[in-house]
Amino acid sequence: MNPIATVVAELALLGWLLVPLSLLLLAAYANWTSNPRKLAHCWTAAKSLFVALMAITGFIGLMLLADGPGFTTGLPDIGAQFGLFPSGLALWMSMLVGFIGWVIIRYADDYLRGDPGRARFFPWFLITLASVLVLVLTNHLLVLVGAWVGVSLSFHHLLTLYPQRAAANAAALQKFIISRVGDVCVLSAVLLLHHHYGTFYLPEMMAADGGAGHSLALQSASVLLAIAALLKCAQLPVHGWLLRVMEAPTPVSALLHAGIINLGGFLWLRLYPVFDGFTPGHGVLLVVGGVTAVVAALVMMTQSSVKHSLAWSTSAQMGFMLFEIGLGAYTLAFLHLLAHSLYKAHSFLASSRTVVASHSLAGYAGVERVQVINGVLAAVVAAVILSAVPALAEGKLVLGTLLVLACTAAALGIPAWVKAPVRASLLLCTLMLLPLYSLLHALLSPALGSTSNLVLPLAAQVAGLAIVAALAAGSLMILLKPQSRISQALHHYCCEGLGLDLPLNRISAALARKTNSLSLRGAKPTNLNKVTPLSSGERS
Repeated sequence: MNPIATVVAELALLGWLLVPLSLLLLAAYANWTSNPRKLAHCWTAAKSLFVALMAITGFIGLMLLADGPGFTTGLPDIGAQFGLFPSGLALWMSMLVGFIGWVIIRYADDYLRGDPGRARFFPWFLITLASVLVLVLTNHLLVLVGAWVGVSLSFHHLLTLYPQRAAANAAALQKFIISRVGDVCVLSAVLLLHHHYGTFYLPEMMAADGGAGHSLALQSASVLLAIAALLKCAQLPVHGWLLRVMEAPTPVSALLHAGIINLGGFLWLRLYPVFDGFTPGHGVLLVVGGVTAVVAALVMMTQSSVKHSLAWSTSAQMGFMLFEIGLGAYTLAFLHLLAHSLYKAHSFLASSRTVVASHSLAGYAGVERVQVINGVLAAVVAAVILSAVPALAEGKLVLGTLLVLACTAAALGIPAWVKAPVRASLLLCTLMLLPLYSLLHALLSPALGSTSNLVLPLAAQVAGLAIVAALAAGSLMILLKPQSRISQALHHYCCEGLGLDLPLNRISAALARKTNSLSLRGAKPTNLNKVTPLSSGERS
């Protein structure tokens, strides 16, 4: 082991560990001081910390790539001494957190200038991202559980940034209740994993022989982790909280959709190596995630509110991610997580431009004949390519079908008015999705550490194909026959989200009324006719 490289690795990992600690200390100082100049320096320091996080993460990544037989840094062993797990997954996620945190803090610095909620936003924003970093970097499952709970509790304060907003408080209460159920599921699953493996350290679990791979403890833990992921990722039928928290300011919405809601998928990407083969938890993710993806995608296209449309889109995308995890396509799910985080953060921060762009879709009357021909041609060629090179789809029929649908959808989007040479070039670009996915798969698969040859049972394959077929049928009906009676009826019911969130809304409303009645007991009478002026955040 190279002693110089070892010292450099220790310093890099120490810097990695100090970033979340520095964020917490900066949050505490910003909450303590009321000096405007010092607060401005705190915002500048936070931006610098996120840049430093990206730089340190990139440096550790280079060291991890250089680590080999001829040049050993001892990163895994040194990381264990600091309680860190310097794997490829942690590196990619840390870089994502640093970049999104840097973008949102710069946006919020101007967006919340002069807003009364600005002072409360800053410390809780830093605490939330510090908790996410601890969740991503730790190698101890009990610390992971604590960070999981910390993310939810700190983010709750961001959702209630304007305490006077009754709708925001009700939405935050609904999410709070669901999150506590998820916390219990994660803790119970971790205790079951400890019962099976005899350790809380994740590297030791991965290195151990699973023994009875189908033990009751592992099977039960998989179901509990699946439930926790479904709750965190706003899947049916508990998706309603995601729609209601749109009361929060735009930077909070961007943070939720780009860095918080995908933690359910990260939890599975982190823990899947401790399971042996297809588990009941995989089945739950496959079915519930797939159904949510189909329903949410259809409902998304009927929403008139930009934020509600983006929220349904997030629910659908998270459903796809969990569906892919259920299939055992972990690399695709990881790629989905990274891509969704980046584009959804941009979508929320640029939501005003989305409103302007949406006017160009008014009066949509379906695709034309030449577009249908493009789609059919792309589907046939993509199917032939995947049949000849099944490794592009990891040998999975359901995944191959998804890739064919992706090429088809891209080809259907080629405008009918373009000339034939341009159309041919664009059609070729749609087919390039296959080698592009193969390239990204090769880039990201080493980050997941262990390879997975998950064999799907026949029932799971049938369920997966049925879900993909339902998605294809619904999408094609809307694209080809948007004015048909079936499409219009579907649009009518989807506008209200099919009423799937009503049971959860009734339960949370009843709990809210009970909480309010308890809090009002013994309170001093107030003048209900007194009008309280709205804050700048409420007026906006």
